[in-house]
Amino acid sequence: MFKEINLEKNKSLFVTATNTDVGKTYACEKILLHLANKGIKVGYFKPFETGVEDKPLDGSLMLELTQVLNPEFLAVTIEDIVPYQFKLPAAPFVAKGDTKIDIEFLLQKKKYLENFCDVLIIEGAGGLMVPIDENLFIIDLINKFNAYALLIVPSNLGSINDTLLSQEALKNRNLDFSWFINLYKDKENFEEVTLPFYEKYFSSLEYLDDI
Repeated sequence: MFKEINLEKNKSLFVTATNTDVGKTYACEKILLHLANKGIKVGYFKPFETGVEDKPLDGSLMLELTQVLNPEFLAVTIEDIVPYQFKLPAAPFVAKGDTKIDIEFLLQKKKYLENFCDVLIIEGAGGLMVPIDENLFIIDLINKFNAYALLIVPSNLGSINDTLLSQEALKNRNLDFSWFINLYKDKENFEEVTLPFYEKYFSSLEYLDDI
């Protein structure tokens, strides 16, 4: 599925997931490395990071990696790639407190970062329906960014429901997407409790570690 993504058409790849703690940052690392190995100038953007104490940990790690893979990204700062940083580990709507989240500002940041790369990897927060504002959710941001969605799903018991619901949400918004299984939760039971349905229901499967 990943090799079939038209990178000429899709210059922004939005990494999202069925929920929090599913492996979005790990997926970003895998994708950045994969594309860089193909000679593509990569970029990284994380509009929100919550649970920030001294610095955004995920954003900082990905910025350092991106700067190694694409020296042009040495021109950008952590404030460029993680413009909204909140201390409370919660959905942006809650974590932001009285801060107003300006979508036009985020669009400008995205456009700025695109000057330094061929493909921009954007990391979302939590799952698709995580609220950013009262009537704005992560899934809406994918559309506003005109990005191709990459849905990361876990392998634990219960993930079938979360996977299908997330795919339905993307289809209902007419968003193009690919999806990848992050085989790490309940890994020893995956083949028995989850894989049989996936193999019957889907024509093909792709695992995150195979990117």
